[in-house]
Amino acid sequence: MTFGLLDERWRGLTVGLVLNVTFVAFEALAIATIMPLVAEDLGGIALYGWVFSAFLLSDLVGIVVAGELADRFGPAVPFGAGLALFAVGLLIGGLAPSMPVLVGARAIQGFGAGAIPAVAYVVIGRTYPDALRPRMFAILSTAWVIPGLAGPALAAFVADHIGWRSVFLGLLPLVIVAGSLALRELRSVPGNPDRAARRVLLDAVRLAGGAGLALAGLQARDVVVSPALVAAGLVVGVPALRHLMPPGTFTARGALPAAVLSRGLLTFAFFAPDVFVPLTVTTIRGESVVLSGLALTAGTLAWTTGAWIQERTVFRVGTAPLVRNGFLLLAVGIAGMGTVLAEVTPAWFCIPAWGVAGLGIGMAYSSISLTVLRHAPVGSEGAAASSMQLSDILGTALGTGIGAVAVAAAVASLGTAVVGVAVTDSMAGALAIVGVIVASRLRAPTA
Repeated sequence: MTFGLLDERWRGLTVGLVLNVTFVAFEALAIATIMPLVAEDLGGIALYGWVFSAFLLSDLVGIVVAGELADRFGPAVPFGAGLALFAVGLLIGGLAPSMPVLVGARAIQGFGAGAIPAVAYVVIGRTYPDALRPRMFAILSTAWVIPGLAGPALAAFVADHIGWRSVFLGLLPLVIVAGSLALRELRSVPGNPDRAARRVLLDAVRLAGGAGLALAGLQARDVVVSPALVAAGLVVGVPALRHLMPPGTFTARGALPAAVLSRGLLTFAFFAPDVFVPLTVTTIRGESVVLSGLALTAGTLAWTTGAWIQERTVFRVGTAPLVRNGFLLLAVGIAGMGTVLAEVTPAWFCIPAWGVAGLGIGMAYSSISLTVLRHAPVGSEGAAASSMQLSDILGTALGTGIGAVAVAAAVASLGTAVVGVAVTDSMAGALAIVGVIVASRLRAPTA
């Protein structure tokens, strides 16, 4: 018997989840595109970075709380609350009279945004059969392609011709329509009210606080203040992170802990050099913005291609080889971008290099998700997915944050970003190799 994601039983859920991932992607890319205009209009350039950091930190809390609520009461409860918070944040952001208000609006949005991926993983784990999960993850990866290609240009057009506030407010109807479709379907997915409650809120807040201190330390770039803030962030955040992660995560002891750790290594290794692809191409090599855009587009399209390779091959070869090969391809792509720093390498080489990196993360990313759902205890899919997403976000934040410090230090001391980007690429490549080693643990039984 054959069946697909658009069969009657799963059609509504599939459409609802894809639409919600699509609007999250549009929102993320659109806001990033228009922020220079927003900062120019509202002033408060010192708070520019916190527009994104506030979203990230509250997203951490939202992910943890949503995963816990989804396990106990079903996904409809946290999804409905998250959708409302996301919409309220968009509304306040679109009407914000100042940068501090916008930062607050983004924090509200972050709480809501955390619920959407947490709920998606719970639904996929509890509702879709094993045979359909790889395809669903591939489709969710594909849902980022159109926003990735059209979102920035559309947001820039709206901001230029109507105003940046229309970007925030114009997303509201999409959120309401897509969210309503999904919410109607999610009400039929059960929870597990007999499951012992975990007290996760305090740990989530501590983790967000620790991450905030560390980010502030990285952004301060002061020989005294920066180490002090980073150290305080570690003291506050690491114990909370240990409580929220599966036992054995930091030593990759078992398939589930190894998968959670792998996701953090993967996002660190990819996004640390990814944010400096435009800098490498335009500032260091003196090429056009078009060329750097083509490199980023190649990475996006290759990511989706990697997700579909996973869908076609995962049951034949298993998740561990796909994750291992994904990390290897990522390491090769990072090395390729590193060679673009030198004049002897043609600048156009950034396109195939970053395409290879995108292919690698696409193969590994969805395969790690499958491993987490496969090894998550029954009724605790939300907790397992939340752990993976925490690792995902922290990997991205640390990678981009440490990379930014390396580049800033190189510019300050040497007058050029070349050494800083090279250090970032080397660090990311080394972690990709560590990921190859950790991938061997994905076959192991859960600890």
